[in-house]
Amino acid sequence: MDTRVQELVEYTINKFGLNQYYLQNYHFNRTVNSFNETVYTLSMEFFPNHAEKDDDDDDDDSNPDGTACIEINIENRKFTSVIFVMGKSYTENGVVYNGEMEEIIEWVENETGLTYGKHFQIHKEEKGEVYFKACINSISVSPSGWINIKFNEEGKLTLFSVFGEFPSIEVAEEFSLNLDKIDHLKKEQIKLINFPSYEEKKLYSIYAVEEIYITNDGTRTIPFEIFKDEKVGQTIYWEEPLNTSFERKYINWMGEISAEQAFACEPSPDIFPITELEQEKCISAVRDFLRQEYPNDSGKWVLKSLSREKGYIHATLNANSQDNYVFQRKMKVWIDPEHFKVDNYMDNDVMLETFNEFQPSDKGTITKEDAYEMLEEYFELIPTFVYDEKQQRYVLCGKLDCRYSVNAASGEVVSLDEI
Repeated sequence: MDTRVQELVEYTINKFGLNQYYLQNYHFNRTVNSFNETVYTLSMEFFPNHAEKDDDDDDDDSNPDGTACIEINIENRKFTSVIFVMGKSYTENGVVYNGEMEEIIEWVENETGLTYGKHFQIHKEEKGEVYFKACINSISVSPSGWINIKFNEEGKLTLFSVFGEFPSIEVAEEFSLNLDKIDHLKKEQIKLINFPSYEEKKLYSIYAVEEIYITNDGTRTIPFEIFKDEKVGQTIYWEEPLNTSFERKYINWMGEISAEQAFACEPSPDIFPITELEQEKCISAVRDFLRQEYPNDSGKWVLKSLSREKGYIHATLNANSQDNYVFQRKMKVWIDPEHFKVDNYMDNDVMLETFNEFQPSDKGTITKEDAYEMLEEYFELIPTFVYDEKQQRYVLCGKLDCRYSVNAASGEVVSLDEI
């Protein structure tokens, strides 16, 4: 074992009181964060001493109850994930919760280097479990970071996870946007969609508000969905299908990361932009794939975007013609960046086909103007810091939202939580 790995293992054992555990295995992970920075972590699995694995269990991938699965950031030595399987912990002198929220907050601050109220705040609290979300001086951020912490009945830590970004910036700007300044956007964001009720096996046609961010000065909007992908937006056409059949290939998500790569923080291949030449090759690869698997679909798919992730180029495709379902027809295609061939894909058509068995929605009689008048009093404008890729910084915005909808057939105003 690399001496640097051994040091991190011993640090972890001491930190969480894993004296009654032994290291079963470990591996390195490599990811790219929202700021296009390469992050290396070490993932470790510790088995309880009394749960020694038998040779006959080599084919059993499950972990014994009480197994500690722990991940640590190699560069800053901050823990990103701690999970005790089935909520059982055999730790000694580990992390223990005595029932005070201030105690949890102080521990999270010490572990993450973040400050409560400035970088994170409580999102939801349940028995033995607390969810925190990222903030900037108590104002929400998007995309958000999340912290989850959980204790068992004995008060021992059984789960701790940190995901996403927790920005730290000085805020001088006051939130001044209000709903009166954006009347034109309020009506524009009302959409008619078919919403499925799985309990009733029925589709409901409703008017709902599509969330959007508006900059504090009211001059610009930022879509609710934030993508780092390279935008393409090209409809894929062909004249003749390919007569060869497509064969799916195994996707190796993990890959092999060496200790040398991890401790040197070698830049991930995923941080590099997709060049124009690579984009052309990806379009050609997607076209050939469609000609094989969807030979009659020329002009029916739009290559929306390309992105790098875990050693592959991911192509996102949307159907050119969409029904007004809340879930839209789309496809994810994985391209080998070395040979520019499609290795695998995932189409959500199977999920959407289930809606064919649902009772269709009742004929709508309510107009968009009617719906707007019914929903106007329920509109919300929530201050939010949004990461703007164009400016590469967080921008103070208002999130236009509405927690209510209008049934297009009956005119009933219903909370989205009840649908």
